[in-house]
Amino acid sequence: MRFGLSFTAVLAAALAVVVSSPAEPGQLSSKRADAQRMLAEIGAMDMELDRAVEAYNYATVQLNRIDRDLAANRKRLATARTNLATAHKRVADRVLSLYTSEEPDTLAVILGASSLGDLIERIDSVNRISDEDARITEDVTRFRNEVRSRQQHLEQAQVQQRNVVAERADRRAAIEGQLAARQELLASIKDQISTLEAAERARQARLARQARQQVRSTQPSSSGGQQSSPPPASDQPPSPSPSPSPSPPPPSTHGGVVGVALHYLGVPYRWGGASPSGFDCSGLLVYSFAKVGVYLPHSSYMQFHLGRYVPRSNLQPGDAVFFNGASHVGIYIGGGRFVHAPHTGDVVKISSLGESWYSSTYAGARRY
Repeated sequence: MRFGLSFTAVLAAALAVVVSSPAEPGQLSSKRADAQRMLAEIGAMDMELDRAVEAYNYATVQLNRIDRDLAANRKRLATARTNLATAHKRVADRVLSLYTSEEPDTLAVILGASSLGDLIERIDSVNRISDEDARITEDVTRFRNEVRSRQQHLEQAQVQQRNVVAERADRRAAIEGQLAARQELLASIKDQISTLEAAERARQARLARQARQQVRSTQPSSSGGQQSSPPPASDQPPSPSPSPSPSPPPPSTHGGVVGVALHYLGVPYRWGGASPSGFDCSGLLVYSFAKVGVYLPHSSYMQFHLGRYVPRSNLQPGDAVFFNGASHVGIYIGGGRFVHAPHTGDVVKISSLGESWYSSTYAGARRY
């Protein structure tokens, strides 16, 4: 979620043209400075929105996991309670049986034996009864402990669920507030922005033609059906600096994802989006990689901890490239470029790793 260097450069160029106009150079120079200042504010806002949106996505993944765990645990708790009730009934039946059967105790069994063989049979009978009583007792204890344990887990999960729901609500409110402020700033320089948008559209059309030609000229690798599983969730997004793998990553087998992602160039950015109606940065990866059989969580922080580490010098089409502390992600397409969903108000587009912001905030790459 960022304005790229190209956007800033185009703005500077456009404003320079305005300043060069002979009419009222002082006023125009002031207007140019105001627009540049506002653009810098919008850029900083986009960096914070990056983090807020992906923190929201991370909380959503957590909440979905908690909801699934709660549903499964409720079923297991019901089963444990049924088993405990059955075990209690067996205890009651056993007590009734002992009370009504007038079974002799062990001493009576020994004294009443008529022979050594009779004694062995009597003792064996008592031991079998004792073993059955032990099994019943063990079952009652086990099922009672399971009920208690599952009740505790259920209560803890419900507390965690409430906390994550509250966190999500806070994230949403923060995002919506930042978006409103961002829109207000954009409206104040809308004339300059419209000129820049036209120039950016033309540049993106050229980059798209080049990227599609590149995809056509290379034989796409077949995709495996592997599934990436998200790591265990915690209360905070994972650290954005995993240790590099001790060995080089295997060759990319998912270069076909590039063609999928390029198909959606021009689709508008929508935070929380993971469909052709709108994508955020991690949502574009979720959707595109699913098309080649790789299933990722909708969180750039979690995506950053899946797959294998890839050195920047070894990037291949289909690798995921991360920026800004792993709060932004795109799909490498080759030639130093990547496709991504940048920020609110923009569309799925192609950018370069060499652009200043992406180069300075590059966080690493992963191969799935």
